[in-house]
Amino acid sequence: MAHTHTAGTGVSEPSARTGNRWLLVAGALLLQLAIGGVYAWSVIGGALGEADSWQLGKVQAALPFTVSVGMIFIGSFLGGRIQDDHGPRLVALAGGTIYAGGILLASLANGSDDYWLLIVGYGVVSGFGLGFAYIVPIAMLQKWFPDKKGLITGLAVGGFGFGAVITAPVAQWLIDRDPQDPTSAFLPLGLAYLVMALAGASVFRNPPEGYTVPGHEPPAATATGDGSGDYSTSEALRTPQWYLLTAILTLSVSAGISLISQAKASATDIAGFSVTGAAAVVGVLAIFNGAGRIVWAGISDRIGRMRTFAAILVLQGVCLIALPHAGSALLFTVLAAIIYLCYGGAFGTMPATAGDYFGLRDAGAIYGLMLIGWSLGGILGPVVASALIGEDKAYTVAYTTIGVIALASVALTFVTKVPAGRRAGDAGHA
Repeated sequence: MAHTHTAGTGVSEPSARTGNRWLLVAGALLLQLAIGGVYAWSVIGGALGEADSWQLGKVQAALPFTVSVGMIFIGSFLGGRIQDDHGPRLVALAGGTIYAGGILLASLANGSDDYWLLIVGYGVVSGFGLGFAYIVPIAMLQKWFPDKKGLITGLAVGGFGFGAVITAPVAQWLIDRDPQDPTSAFLPLGLAYLVMALAGASVFRNPPEGYTVPGHEPPAATATGDGSGDYSTSEALRTPQWYLLTAILTLSVSAGISLISQAKASATDIAGFSVTGAAAVVGVLAIFNGAGRIVWAGISDRIGRMRTFAAILVLQGVCLIALPHAGSALLFTVLAAIIYLCYGGAFGTMPATAGDYFGLRDAGAIYGLMLIGWSLGGILGPVVASALIGEDKAYTVAYTTIGVIALASVALTFVTKVPAGRRAGDAGHA
């Protein structure tokens, strides 16, 4: 018998429904593949700098992407709160639709006179929709997989990192069809994103009340505001740990995204890749962004969350400092791949860390607020990188500065401890 039923209710017992939880992972990956296309921006931004009708400088070309990442926090905070109250499906469907709508709006931009439309469509609208949808599978799947929190949140956001693997070469192919009109690529991309997001989100749902995983022993509840062991959003915000974790996320994002925002130009200027070769490298590197979310999240289940973040920041710092001195295409690709791997790792590890520190009841709102670190880092990294690189292509100054900041940030991992109210159950993850 596939299901057992509670007498008189016709409702399946929670433990009998675990067989369907991997379908939700597949839906989450499909949604995240769609919204993860944002990381292929360097392909489009590079084309905007070369097209006669646009001819954007580095700072101008990076700004739509920067605005998009900056809007993520607003979307994720609202999406997380609404999801906690009304469930994941509606929020994910709405977020995917808004995101795709912003991309389609950006397709109407036709030359530098329409630059504002690129900012509004790709930046404001799609960034908000991205954040609105992004938070949903993270919070939802932690509830379905309390036995695999690190791994499953890595998978939940892994698709986001892999989105550019598909989008980068497709976007380059679309642009090559009409190099003087790069924004024409947004129309087919936006339609594809819409179909993928709606298909993935359509299967989302929260587990039934009282859901348990056979063989998994949940942490003992400890004394928080309601005695459940889970922090409310306001309680989490009154702890220093929330701010420390947000700072770690901000600094890790700043380091990795400084390269991501300049990946295509860095590949051509530092390592001598052709324009087409650089676009291909961006796609290959995106594999490591996606893989890092899964690999580092799984590692964090074994060695602890803070040790994982320390390793991520050290590797990012060292590789950024070495990157401008990469004399060969192979060395450049290896160093960049490690940076992408670590960048993705922060996003794969932080949701489980927040769950360990504050519980899962209000996970959507608590982690949604924490994603202000993504927005702050997403603004700081590209702005600092593009400003320091400038028209003189001063990659050594830019990446060395950002790499040193990443290395100094390791100190935060030594002072960030699980709140006293949660240590009985989750001390092993400190």
